[in-house]
Amino acid sequence: MASLLHNIKKGISQNLINVQGPKTKKKIVVFESDDWGSIRMPSKSVYRELQESNYSPEKDPYLKYDSLASEEDLSALFDVLSSIKDKENKPACITANAVVANPDFEKIQQSDFQTYYFEPFTTTLQKYSNHTNSFNLWLQGMNEGLFKPQYHGREHLNVFQWMKGLKENDPLLKTAFSKHMLSISSMESHMTYGYMEGLDFFSEEEKSHRMAILKEGADLFNKIFGYSSLSFIANCYIWDDMAEELLAKEGVKIIQGIAKQKIPKIDPHHHFQYVRHFMGQQNAYNQHYLIRNVFFEPSMDQYFPWVENCLERINTAFRWGKPAIIGSHRLNYIGSIEEKNRTNNLELLHKLLSTIVKRWPDVEFQTTDQLYNTYLNKKS
Repeated sequence: MASLLHNIKKGISQNLINVQGPKTKKKIVVFESDDWGSIRMPSKSVYRELQESNYSPEKDPYLKYDSLASEEDLSALFDVLSSIKDKENKPACITANAVVANPDFEKIQQSDFQTYYFEPFTTTLQKYSNHTNSFNLWLQGMNEGLFKPQYHGREHLNVFQWMKGLKENDPLLKTAFSKHMLSISSMESHMTYGYMEGLDFFSEEEKSHRMAILKEGADLFNKIFGYSSLSFIANCYIWDDMAEELLAKEGVKIIQGIAKQKIPKIDPHHHFQYVRHFMGQQNAYNQHYLIRNVFFEPSMDQYFPWVENCLERINTAFRWGKPAIIGSHRLNYIGSIEEKNRTNNLELLHKLLSTIVKRWPDVEFQTTDQLYNTYLNKKS
């Protein structure tokens, strides 16, 4: 009986997320993948060091599998994407939500942890083995219609709280810093997501501090890629009205996310206000919310039937006249820490994509920015 009730609730939830908002007769599939450009686990050797020191990195999938995408990672992913074509003979593609910078650990240490410095992620790539040609592969993927970067923040980091902890000699942060990591997120801290929540804040000072970072990141995104991002996805789905207003001035017309937005509240317990959004909803700045209604995250649970669940959710989205927007983080495609993670998950991705084009021969693969004109802007 409990299992039956769970399935009923799950079915209701999957339908409700697709009820509101504009409809389309087109069968559109969008893959939105977060965290590209951001550092996580530097290497397999660092992972083993943390295990030996009882930091239990294996408890957090992001520490267990995630790292900057290597040349092998990108080539393997692009091979799978390019092997599957839609009705227009366009390959499957990924909206690569990218942060554009990482901490410059050397300069921060030289300042005795008093001043924060960052470097473009393209510079960080040059410091990792098997990554020197990675950005050229990004550009190749972009040219071939496989990979379209969109803005995910300057860093995947709460700079204010991170620097505060380093100045106060937080032992866990100092250990992470010594290994050129943002945090050891398998261990408990006062930051729910291991300092990864870039637009979170605990005070009015922090609240305004984030906006300069957000603006600087948008400018750097434009400099690196040669265009302004049409969409934005907040770290950990945490953002507020102030961020939306600034992003609107930067040309952002789409706010990616899930059904619930987390808005920080300045109070002793650091509560969040939760606001629900629906597909295609507009805000006060004429931006549209796009809601992820499908999820492909096999690194998070290797025993879950991800392909079958994705197909079920895609069918529900199409039945309600909605695009299928699939959330799938970078960690699913990384093999430098654990090669089987990449190999196994790419096999699942190929199975998913192959089944999609077979089951829905009229499907169209699009990126988030393309969806603006085909669904939100109603030009077709």
